[in-house]
Amino acid sequence: MFFVTFSHQGRDRVGILNTQKDKVLDLLAAQSDLAERGKLSKVDGLYVDMISSIRFGELFIEQTKKVLQLLDEEHFHSPRWLLMEDIQLKAPIPRPLKNIFCLGKNYADHAIEMGGVESIPKDPMVFSKAPTTVIGPNEGILSHHKVTSELDYEGELALVIGKKGRGISKEDAWDYVFGYTIINDVTARDLQQRHKQFLIGKSLDTSCPMGPYLVYREAISNPSQLKIETRVNGEIRQSSSTDQFIFNIPTIIETLSAGMTLEPGDIIATGTPSGVGKGFHPPKFLQPGDVIEIAIEGIGVLRNQVIEDV
Repeated sequence: MFFVTFSHQGRDRVGILNTQKDKVLDLLAAQSDLAERGKLSKVDGLYVDMISSIRFGELFIEQTKKVLQLLDEEHFHSPRWLLMEDIQLKAPIPRPLKNIFCLGKNYADHAIEMGGVESIPKDPMVFSKAPTTVIGPNEGILSHHKVTSELDYEGELALVIGKKGRGISKEDAWDYVFGYTIINDVTARDLQQRHKQFLIGKSLDTSCPMGPYLVYREAISNPSQLKIETRVNGEIRQSSSTDQFIFNIPTIIETLSAGMTLEPGDIIATGTPSGVGKGFHPPKFLQPGDVIEIAIEGIGVLRNQVIEDV
């Protein structure tokens, strides 16, 4: 299942893609229609927004399957199926409740391009991005030319936590994953260097494009072997696979949850491979007009363009 948050007629909605990925079902409206016809028991509070829906756990998935099944069985042409061109896709979680957890230097080749072999971490390196950084697919990334001249891209697989937990073991970690999406960890390299830490350089407005979909875990057979590719203006800059992680997903979850509670809707970006702009000689930093496309196998393509910050 491919879940989305979308805007239609001025309202944000939770939806699910059809198989062809050319339509989105407004789940709240479809549930209400079926309940009014006596075909389904409505779950109050479900489908209000993505985080609220994830908090319902398995009930979220079960109810969604029932909605789809009933529409299919009755051959009921629901007016709640909307064409993609009639909606605006948003980030799957448009406003996270917490900072986004991010893994630094989780691919050896990226660690080497940024600081040599000695910079490969022995333990997970974690930083965060502010919730205000998030934008959706096809939204503009501000150039922030007044505060940075070294804006960079980082294509990453991100996972979304599905249930609350602390002290989660590696063996149990997969049970806490709801699904997967794509993140562009846009970074101001000069600010990162100047302030000797990552928060400011990672948290400029619009510096966390996310989407286009939130893919339920059942649809990804092996998240540890997904191809990832980043293109800038059509040029392949990053090309790797999640099998190149230094620290795998269970290790990441175990590390973060050791003494710190993870909650439904928490987002974890798993790191970026080599090929970032700063790694080139000379560097290839982002400029207004540049189009960044991040493709991850089984998820889709996240596309955004850098725009002038006036």
